[in-house]
Amino acid sequence: MPLAWEFSNLAQSSLYLTALLALVIDLVLADPPGLPHPVVLVGKAISFFDRQLNRPLLTPAQRLSRGALLAVFLPVGLTLGLQAILRLLFSLNPYLYLLFRLILAWQLLALKGLAQEAGMVALALRTQGLGAARLRLARIVGRDTAELSDTEVIKATVETVAENFADGLVAPLFFFVLFDLPGMFFYKVINTMDSMLGYHNARYEDFGKAAARIDDVANFFPARLAAFFMLLATPLAGLNFPQAWQIFCRDRYNHLSPNSGQTEAVAAGALGLQLGGTHSYGGVEIVKPSIGDAKRAPEIRDIDKTIRLLYLAAGIAFFLILGLRYLILIVGF
Repeated sequence: MPLAWEFSNLAQSSLYLTALLALVIDLVLADPPGLPHPVVLVGKAISFFDRQLNRPLLTPAQRLSRGALLAVFLPVGLTLGLQAILRLLFSLNPYLYLLFRLILAWQLLALKGLAQEAGMVALALRTQGLGAARLRLARIVGRDTAELSDTEVIKATVETVAENFADGLVAPLFFFVLFDLPGMFFYKVINTMDSMLGYHNARYEDFGKAAARIDDVANFFPARLAAFFMLLATPLAGLNFPQAWQIFCRDRYNHLSPNSGQTEAVAAGALGLQLGGTHSYGGVEIVKPSIGDAKRAPEIRDIDKTIRLLYLAAGIAFFLILGLRYLILIVGF
């Protein structure tokens, strides 16, 4: 029997179990400190090429073209490298291949870690004060946090949980069930590039533009699926579904990103908060449209509610996305 056929067959037959075990391990262990993480390695590769390609004195056109080359060839190259490693492991020992596949799938999901970090912001606000909460928040957002008020810290935490539900769970799972582990990894490289290069400042406005646009395309369907899953989870979380639906329909494009506003609009409506507005990134103020209505002042417990919404939506996402994969298999694609 050809090795390539056996490799493909084992990947297909183990997909459901791998996805389930990866999510369970993530819920139990999150991201243990000290364990080598593939996203960190990807980040180092991006930083290396950023230093080599994005040099001072380049014209905007040169930055744009170099950034576009990086945005295309780095995800493709790293994914081809991963595929080669997977095939090598399979040829050595199928069980070694399955173990590596499981560990990598687990590390490319980010559910428990996101919930933990958001919970630590809430805990810091409750027990240590605003200064400690700002420091905790800086671990999970790109904006400047040193001058944020307590209500701004709460809103920023709600926003990042809502946005990263799509980036950290729904999109990786979506690409995994459609294109297996290489597709999941390919997405994470694209998403990491956007998070590192997609800034509106002098260094990255042109160089990171292609990475940001590719990430927008990759997240188009996952972001809308994530909003749908959050809407389904809203009544289960004891939150306001009619209001979440209303704000989603009205404000889901009130964002500089075509995707981030999808889930943020659901969260804003479900909680009765107004999100968005002007934020500072590296000292540069970025004006964002508002999402939702300011029906009341944000409270620390809004972070707890958002975390509960995150977990419930994650459960719905897992079963519905795997159901989509099963449907695809039935119809023969």
